[in-house]
Amino acid sequence: MYEATLHCHACGNAIELIDKVKRADTCEHCGVDLHCCKNCDFFDPNVHNQCRESTTMWEPDKEKANFCTYFIPRKGEVDRENKTAALSALESLFKK
Repeated sequence: MYEATLHCHACGNAIELIDKVKRADTCEHCGVDLHCCKNCDFFDPNVHNQCRESTTMWEPDKEKANFCTYFIPRKGEVDRENKTAALSALESLFKK
């Protein structure tokens, strides 16, 4: 049996997985796609194609469902504090 927990990249809520994440699966809390780059353990915005798996195809929208066969549910919770701090820093940098 397959059991794990995935924390949605968009809302941060925990989703109990009883099977593999399929392309059409969505977050039960906010409705975003679950089988997407931002919910994958290989996702890394600091590497080529933003994926640590070197043989994957380029996915232009990292938040939309895709057919990637390398998808592995991301481990751990979403770091909301760093995301908020980064957005605040960008907003202050580009204020007129």
